[in-house]
Amino acid sequence: MRNTALKLAAVLLGVVLAGPTLAAVRCQNTGSYERWLETFKKDAAAQGIPARVIAEATPHMTFDPAIVRRDSAQSVFNQTFLQFSDRMVGGGRIPNGQAKIKQHAALFAKIEAQYGVPAPVLVAFWGLESDFGANFGNYKVLSAIATLAYDCRRPDFFRTQLFDALRIIERGDQPADVIGDWAGEFGGLQFTASDYLKNAVDFDGDGRRDLTHSIPDTMASGANFLVSLGWQRGQPWLQEVRVPQNLPWDQADLTIKHPRSQWVAWGVKAAHGSLPSDELPASMILPMGRHGPAFLAYPNFQAFLGWNSAYVYSTTVAYFATRIAGAPNVDHAGATLVQPLSTPQVMELQRLLIKAGHEGVGEVDGKVGSGTRGAVKKAQMKVGLPADSYPSAELIERLRGGGSSGAIR
Repeated sequence: MRNTALKLAAVLLGVVLAGPTLAAVRCQNTGSYERWLETFKKDAAAQGIPARVIAEATPHMTFDPAIVRRDSAQSVFNQTFLQFSDRMVGGGRIPNGQAKIKQHAALFAKIEAQYGVPAPVLVAFWGLESDFGANFGNYKVLSAIATLAYDCRRPDFFRTQLFDALRIIERGDQPADVIGDWAGEFGGLQFTASDYLKNAVDFDGDGRRDLTHSIPDTMASGANFLVSLGWQRGQPWLQEVRVPQNLPWDQADLTIKHPRSQWVAWGVKAAHGSLPSDELPASMILPMGRHGPAFLAYPNFQAFLGWNSAYVYSTTVAYFATRIAGAPNVDHAGATLVQPLSTPQVMELQRLLIKAGHEGVGEVDGKVGSGTRGAVKKAQMKVGLPADSYPSAELIERLRGGGSSGAIR
């Protein structure tokens, strides 16, 4: 469930990536697609999917080599969080989102009353996933899913998706020729077939769960999914804050939570409005390190991560929701102090982290994921840099020289 182009950008960006395309060693498909499809159809029948549905879907389950090429793409983006979020949230998306809320005010009020999810959150996902329903994608969904189910890279995941796509057709929710994105996501919120089957609701009462043509079904289904991911009624999700220079930087981590009273005691202040000194738990997010913008992420932020685990995407859509709700533009003051690493630099950093004995880095792939960030934090503490988990050229230099001046926070 996500706009696949944005998902690919977010996953590969991680927090910040740059540089040339990375070559990847890819598995090779064996056996004919036609033979695979015949076996799959027999398996679908064995799972109770009616013959009429299989027959209806078969002409659309064609192999598309362009899908495999898209799935193999290793584009890398030279962008910081601010560059990514400014591009995704800029232009007319904020006023357009606010206009959508006014246009469908009664609908959003009804959804919030039932599910507890406010309109700005749903509209933020709607805006980033499909540009408010203006762009569902240009690929045949059954062809895309079948191609990826046959392909050797992630067959088990997409095989399940294909079974569920057939069950959606069986229910009458979507036709066999539905159009979506290249990885098989479709509708205004770009649900995967399995997420659709589990979380879609018929909110307009017409007997179908239509996330392509029905805005009520689409928005209510998004709310239902967020609730399944742990959304808590009446609670915040993200708040921009100002942090002091002597913040215990090692506490700025999504896996670490403190009550707001502790953050206030450490000198954290609201960037806009107030920051109550209460017991509501929150994590500190520094998507560009200590020099960039800072956010407190509340328990509801976990629902954003459940929707899309890519850190930069989740933070961007959560930030977008705050903007639609009326928050000012995020602080850009420190952006000039942040120098993104190139892909070769990230790969060198990963090698140095592994050499220094830091676990969790994983593959040396030039991608700054949660494992690399965790190792960066430990290395920063060891060599005497503020432990904000953000990869930097300074850390590379310290690791090259093996220097250490004692752990600091």
